Parts: sequence; structure tokens; C-alpha cells
Amino acid sequence: QVQLVESGGGLVQAGGSLRLSCAVSGNIFSIGDMGWYRQAPGKQREPVATINSGGSTNYADSVKGRFTISRDNAKNTVYLQMNSLKPMDTAVYYCKAYIRPTYYRSDDYWGQGTQVTVSS
Repeated sequence: QVQLVESGGGLVQAGGSLRLSCAVSGNIFSIGDMGWYRQAPGKQREPVATINSGGSTNYADSVKGRFTISRDNAKNTVYLQMNSLKPMDTAVYYCKAYIRPTYYRSDDYWGQGTQVTVSS
């Protein structure tokens, strides 16, 4: 059974930094694209940053220059380094990964979410 476990959220003052981690465990044949998404109260879930298996990245305009996504393929883990945090970054952050548990199966898997709160 595949699981994504996130960690690293919390409360931080504006201008501060946090680093989120998301570790994939279970029966895994391969992992493709990985990414971070966020959902603020009353808003739809939105993409923050994605990274493919080769290391190519994409960022939402609102976080470019402040957030950095990376992955450690040996550890099946994706990270999100968040600097210069703003109150508008307050949300529940979710990681997502496109995973093949076996050669014949594939699907998107989500973590349980971690709260990030930025105070002004």
C-alpha cells in the first residue's frame, strides 16, 4: 500500500522560512512527477510547484523566487523550501505523486496535508 507522509508545517512570522517534506513509502515500482499543492480556507486547491523525475521544475507565479522544490529519488522524498513567507501563503499544503505501485498500475497519490500559517 502506497503512503505519502508530509511533515514540516507550522506557524511562522512573515518573512520567515519553513521546509516541507513528503516521503513516499510502500510497494513502489516507480515515481514520476511530484508536486506541492495548497488550499486556503474558502478557496480551491491550487498547484504551488512540481518536479519531474529528471528534476525539471515549475512554479506558480505567486511563489517564484521564494519557494524551491527538490526531490531525493533515493529516499522517495520531495521537499519544498519556503522562504520570505507571506500571510497569503497560509494554507494546508498537500504533496502529490504519480506512482506506479506495479508495472501495470499507475495513479496519482496524495498526502494528508500539513498546515502552514504565516502571521503578519
